[in-house]
Amino acid sequence: MWIDTHCHLDATEFGAGLNAADAIRALARERGVALCVLPAVEHANFEAVRLLAHRHGDAYALGIHPLYVPQADQGDLERLDQALERHRGDPRLVAVGEIGLDFFVPSLCEPAMRERQLHFYRAQLRLARRHGLPVILHVRKSADALLRGLRELPVAGGIAHAFNGSAQQAGAFTALGFRLGFGGAMSFEAARRLRALASELPLQHLVLETDAPDIPPQWLYVTAAERQAGRAQGINSPAELPRIGEVLAGLRGLPVQEVARQSTANALAALPRLSALLPPGAAA
Repeated sequence: MWIDTHCHLDATEFGAGLNAADAIRALARERGVALCVLPAVEHANFEAVRLLAHRHGDAYALGIHPLYVPQADQGDLERLDQALERHRGDPRLVAVGEIGLDFFVPSLCEPAMRERQLHFYRAQLRLARRHGLPVILHVRKSADALLRGLRELPVAGGIAHAFNGSAQQAGAFTALGFRLGFGGAMSFEAARRLRALASELPLQHLVLETDAPDIPPQWLYVTAAERQAGRAQGINSPAELPRIGEVLAGLRGLPVQEVARQSTANALAALPRLSALLPPGAAA
């Protein structure tokens, strides 16, 4: 059994209408993906992720992604607070997310936009504290700033999604009760530092994710030259998670079943409400 702790099943890359999402989710379930966590990225898709989670027996998170901060306003934070309150009794609402900081995209690194990101990040940490929920963090060239925020405004743990920091930063996140998300990026042999982290960090600190449709694993990746020649980029999906788990097992020299068991237990520890959503008979 596997848990995809980060999947944007509502993304337009999967096609229009519910049938496309239904087919993708059904294939993932056939391959052993028992649960997917669907994070929102802006107010406009709060309801979409909630409905998809209920439709497929999955989980969801509500938040404002740093890439959507430029078009967000104070009213969106108020709407997030209202949605968290309105759905506080929904067992499928498991976190505040996807929130965080992105200091990779040039337009987001301008001083005014950095401050705006920090304002939205801190405001959403306060909402997570108010509603007693863990958070799902977007970490892109921003680990140290995120950690400062977490020390100022401690929350009930969560996941540092698509982690690609240092071993020291990994230890700082886990000391604050966070698990670290690993996905398709570690399938590339050229990603030596990331693969070393995946091999060496304590297994109890790692969760698995796809970030579908983004971050395609090596077997789906199409180079720029191949795209120019007319080959379409492969679209990542939650159905790829078991194979990503096999990569992690290979890097660590462990049986795949052990990685499935431990990564599932880690996901339940990071997002405790997931435990009540497991299919009958399933156990971490």
